Amino acid sequence: MGKESLQKINKPRAIRRLVIWYKRNSAVTSIVDTAASSAVTASNVAGNVVSSAGSVVSTASNVASNVAGNVVSSAESVVNTASSVVSNASSIAKNTLQPLVFDPLKRLQNNDNILDNVEESQSKRIWIAVDGMGGDYAPGPILEGCLEAISRFPINIKFVGKIETVKYAAEKTGLTELLENEIDNNRLELIDSGDPIGMNEEATAVRKRKDASINVAMDLVRNNKAEAVYSAGNSGAMMASAIFRIGRLKGIDRPAIGALFPTRDQTRPVLVLDVGANTDCKPSYLHQFALLGNIYAKDVLQVKKPRIGLLNIGEEECKGNDLSLKTFELLSSEKSFDFGGNCEGRDVLSGNFDVVVCDGFTGNILLKFLESVGGVLLDILRSELPRGRRGKVGSAFLKSNLLRIKKRLDHAEHGGALLLGVNGICVIGHGSSKSLSVVSALRLAHSAVNHGVMENLNQLQKLQVLNA
Repeated sequence: MGKESLQKINKPRAIRRLVIWYKRNSAVTSIVDTAASSAVTASNVAGNVVSSAGSVVSTASNVASNVAGNVVSSAESVVNTASSVVSNASSIAKNTLQPLVFDPLKRLQNNDNILDNVEESQSKRIWIAVDGMGGDYAPGPILEGCLEAISRFPINIKFVGKIETVKYAAEKTGLTELLENEIDNNRLELIDSGDPIGMNEEATAVRKRKDASINVAMDLVRNNKAEAVYSAGNSGAMMASAIFRIGRLKGIDRPAIGALFPTRDQTRPVLVLDVGANTDCKPSYLHQFALLGNIYAKDVLQVKKPRIGLLNIGEEECKGNDLSLKTFELLSSEKSFDFGGNCEGRDVLSGNFDVVVCDGFTGNILLKFLESVGGVLLDILRSELPRGRRGKVGSAFLKSNLLRIKKRLDHAEHGGALLLGVNGICVIGHGSSKSLSVVSALRLAHSAVNHGVMENLNQLQKLQVLNA
């Protein structure tokens, strides 16, 4: 690939990163505006004081002659000095803070080598197949999330579902006009299908009902009409459909569901897998989960050397059940990743590990427990705030902090989990997913495609341990 091609690929990334940086530093913009406004106000006040002092000087000179004139003249000099200091402070605030916010954006706007035209940017949008009938609230909130995601990310959507049902849901939620606009813009396409696989149905139902929405969506990936698939429906059915239609990666016995958990460092989540696909595991399965998680952490989370942990009841290598002991031996002898030893439950969210592996039974309990923490924590904080006026004042000051805490712990912010180990990018959403969860899941799917996860996962088959 030539140097010019690499520059073209990197251009939209540079723009997106700069926009994200600019939004995160909006607080600095606010400080600049406030400082400048305050400085101008202070200058005006100082000017008024100086003018008043001048008047006093004139009056005092007439009344008390030279003595009073000298005293008030000194006062005028002091006020002039104060005015000068305020003016200098205003200038310093502007010159120091504003470049931090605005200069990078100006450089971007003036740089012809970075900015691409709109047509080139549009051509790089990726197609994602969405099971529009899967989920407790489908298809309305799923469609709403898709329409929102189209406007935020460079993606197009193939929305799979019963077309009449989808159109009725769009009309009911006031999305008909927006839906038709996106169809006309070729950014969304409705694909007809049968009923979804119900949450209470067996996963093997996908073999009998070929027109089920998840099967139709998965076929779009198999036939290269979409680069990823998302569903908030029956996770077992999605896994079965993925295995039957696009197949497993060579050398991987069982695919795993990998979910992102928050840690103390909000910029560095931890990947936990498996969180529900395999309730009964062998040591070799957990070993493969570690290999899959290592690649995901490198490509999507951008961790240069991910630290792998094995979920266990103690840090010592002699702790745990038979599965843990045998898995520890396999992971310790693996040279292709950095194994950090056993990870206790209290260490999962510590940030000491980038990937934590466990069987699906344990991982699913851990996932469901974490989902409840955010709501419970906020309820406790609210109940502990004092009553009456003091409580209202305290709540007002803490509101923004509480919202940030809720956002960090809310599973809807992460939206979905990747099904790792199949020959395509599949994102599984929570059954209760609404529009915010759908947007987050589609962002995850786009990120996985954009970072070339499948290319690196396919390299796993070259490992000697998987060919054994």
